[in-house]
Amino acid sequence: MWRILPSAASAELPGGVAVSDLTDGLPPDRRRWAILAQGLVITLAVLDGSIANIALPSIAVDLNISAADSIWVVNAYQMAVTVALLPMASLGDIYGYRTVYKWGLVLFLLGSLACGLSDTLTMLTLSRVAQGFGAAGVMSVNTALVRFIFPRAQLGRGMGINGLVVSVSSAAGPSIAAGILSIGPWPWLFLVNIPLGLVALAMVRTLPVTPHATYRFDWGSAAMNAATFGLVILALDGFGHGGSRLLALGLLVLGVAVGFVFVRSQLRQASPILPVDLFRIPAFALSVLTSVCSFIAASMAAVSLPFLFEARGLGTLATGLLITPWPLMAGLVAPLAGRLSDRVPAGKLGGIGLAVMALGLGAVSLVPAGAAWWDVAWRLGMCGAGFALFQSPNNRLLIASAPRERSGAGSGMLSTARLLGQTLGAASVALVFGLTAAMGVEAGAEITITLAAGFAVLATLVSVLRLRV
Repeated sequence: MWRILPSAASAELPGGVAVSDLTDGLPPDRRRWAILAQGLVITLAVLDGSIANIALPSIAVDLNISAADSIWVVNAYQMAVTVALLPMASLGDIYGYRTVYKWGLVLFLLGSLACGLSDTLTMLTLSRVAQGFGAAGVMSVNTALVRFIFPRAQLGRGMGINGLVVSVSSAAGPSIAAGILSIGPWPWLFLVNIPLGLVALAMVRTLPVTPHATYRFDWGSAAMNAATFGLVILALDGFGHGGSRLLALGLLVLGVAVGFVFVRSQLRQASPILPVDLFRIPAFALSVLTSVCSFIAASMAAVSLPFLFEARGLGTLATGLLITPWPLMAGLVAPLAGRLSDRVPAGKLGGIGLAVMALGLGAVSLVPAGAAWWDVAWRLGMCGAGFALFQSPNNRLLIASAPRERSGAGSGMLSTARLLGQTLGAASVALVFGLTAAMGVEAGAEITITLAAGFAVLATLVSVLRLRV
């Protein structure tokens, strides 16, 4: 059940936010501050998904652990984010999106402080889990807040700005990490979050206060959600990184079994943590499936491209520069795609974008050894432009197709689809590399990128199906 708010323009919610603000966005002046606050918070959450990668060798030496064990510094954060997204989104529906956003940021900052003070792998891993739970609080309701910040007629523009921030943050992670490590030790990668996060925390009050649901949080469903995603991710990690195949298979079977019980239980609830009720809306279901397929393609390419270029004799710096056209074009096209998505159907605009991305990936898979930098750059630029052209309209349709009072559930599912696609894509790369080991890394990378193009084609077909609903 939801609390019914008065319709009078003069009515106010706690915090002095007028109901009229929530029906069609915030006033322009306040909207700009809200966008700035939201951009700063989501930047911190996205950056910490990749910023630690470049420091893993240093962390391994300082903590006297193996390189394989240091991977938990990355995996702990990603797994915590994934298992907590949907429960955090449910909390957002119950207590308000700004509340969950604020306390998610507080937990993220406490986790960052604990990471910076860690002197053992156990402490650092647990601190990264806390960081991940905090980041999940931010990511789970991020796009739901966009829906209340921007007027309905400008929702696509809001999604475009949000997509630009996420793209730039993702691309800038390794460069920012390298800059910090050039002047200080690895703990500063986490401690730098503190001053920026405190500024963001002071600005959170500019975000809109949203209606609250009256139902209670379902702890049992939250536990089954965590078990389902956690077991499946551990299984995929085991398959992809050379672990015991029997153990990985056992974890996968157990995860699927728990997931089956979880989904059955959610079908009987009016406001489930896993929004199975929203999947009855064709536009929502197709948008989630399109997102998963597209992120599988993007993740497969992102993981395999460095191997392809380095196998052809390029160094780490040259490889990083050569991949730059993808995020650069994505950042340039995202705002334009957002504006277009307010006027052009998502199925059409997203389908065009994904078709361009598929062509770009196909062109990358055929790039000859020894090709000039510009001959590689335009192919990767196509991928980035196509992906950005798809993402904003897809996100707009996904969040707008959910009822306004279920914006948190829609936002959580949007982020879950992204992380699920990225996880499946990375696991697929490891699996293909394992199966093609005898052929060499270069051949394995070429095959992987070709498969990524295939997933982009599949995403294109699913996107076009939305024109019929």
